[in-house]
Amino acid sequence: MKIFFSENRVDYSNYTFDYAIYCLKETQEELAGIYEKGFLPYTGDLSIEGDIFYLARSLRVDLENFDDTSENRRVNRLVEPLRIELEVIRKEDFNLDDPAFTDFCKAYISQRIGDDNMSLERWQYILSRETGTHILRFTSEGKFLGFILGAMGDGFLHYWFAFFDTEYMRTHSLGKWMMWRAIRWAKDNGLKYVYLGTAYKPSALYKIRDHKGLSYFNGHQWSKDVERLKELCKTDLEAKEADQFKLLPDRNTFLKNL
Repeated sequence: MKIFFSENRVDYSNYTFDYAIYCLKETQEELAGIYEKGFLPYTGDLSIEGDIFYLARSLRVDLENFDDTSENRRVNRLVEPLRIELEVIRKEDFNLDDPAFTDFCKAYISQRIGDDNMSLERWQYILSRETGTHILRFTSEGKFLGFILGAMGDGFLHYWFAFFDTEYMRTHSLGKWMMWRAIRWAKDNGLKYVYLGTAYKPSALYKIRDHKGLSYFNGHQWSKDVERLKELCKTDLEAKEADQFKLLPDRNTFLKNL
């Protein structure tokens, strides 16, 4: 892997100089190490040929410490009558050009994501990336209810993009159930971690409230301080006077504990 920095915002008043941090994956075998360092796949530029990752406040579940919460059990009871079957399929064994799959994803994009955020062209670009390795398919009596594009490697699963039948969103909390079911599958199959993407802004709090065994990448290590993570998410939209290190009440203690 190759890690590189790109200059970003400048605030000379308090000597804060931002750099966006990226990683270029050189081989698929590096994937576990890239996620371990807090990186997530970047697909915002369809002209980029390589697999690029960005450093962020990434969220993961340590499956050794994962157990069902009361909310997980509640949502599972709602879904049980649907008798949903889960199949985990290697991407090369899945027909990505199947019109039923394409139409399903296109409908979800239109209803939930918006064409401005996820064009069909971008979705096809994402599917073409080597990083995504598996499709998790959810069916009920032969009817497609959802799909997850996952990245799976040595001991981990990245829950990357999910699409589901929005008809069941409010009555069965299908999206929440699919995330839980993927985590449960990973634990039952001996994986170590499930990565859940970024944890920013209040809209990410549902991931944090619903699952046990969480940690987040804080810039230099994985932290289990969930209360601190919640506070960060709640205040992400507020203007900050300086970077987090300069705002710490006891910076010397922080430096000693590095």
